[in-house]
Amino acid sequence: MMKGFPSWSHPLLESLVICSIAGLGGCQGYTVLTPPVQTIGATLNSAAADREPRYSYDGRYIVFTSDRLSQRSIFLYDVQRQRLVDLPGLNQPNVLQEQPDISADGRYIVYISEQFGKPDVFVYDRQTMRAERLTENILAEVRHPTISGNGRFIAFESNRTGEWNIEIYDQGANIEPSLPVGSPGNSEPKSPKNESSPTPKN
Repeated sequence: MMKGFPSWSHPLLESLVICSIAGLGGCQGYTVLTPPVQTIGATLNSAAADREPRYSYDGRYIVFTSDRLSQRSIFLYDVQRQRLVDLPGLNQPNVLQEQPDISADGRYIVYISEQFGKPDVFVYDRQTMRAERLTENILAEVRHPTISGNGRFIAFESNRTGEWNIEIYDQGANIEPSLPVGSPGNSEPKSPKNESSPTPKN
């Protein structure tokens, strides 16, 4: 051992080595909750590209896109139950679905789909298991939709004027609101009809 060089058994140096291996964030009190990549099962991460995550208001659900089915599709992950939630009727075979966002309690999912040959904004209702096309009459590109917490308003980008602008779609006052659990008018969590885990696929 070189003279004047501290022993590696010194507690401080041991800590520095651990921090270097684990990354600086691990030494600042942060907790990493990321599930590991798995090749099978209804998991958050897969061997394919998983991206564009968006949390519901209470943090229970994460909606995201994944290429795990050999096409870009929308997935919903239940953080509390640690499994994927089925979305019947949302993803269409051989069609790109991407750029999702989710309402406060996870009932409504807004996203982009090319189901009709061009990018369109769709909103999916997990209670009725139906998807509605919102931009049928917009003969231009649309992208990056986002939904208000209560599910009523949907904003997105459109270039139908020759430049990118923000457009707002109002679903109307008669839709059933998507309210955070525990808020006035929603004291109990709602259980969507399709609260089952999908068949694992890769």
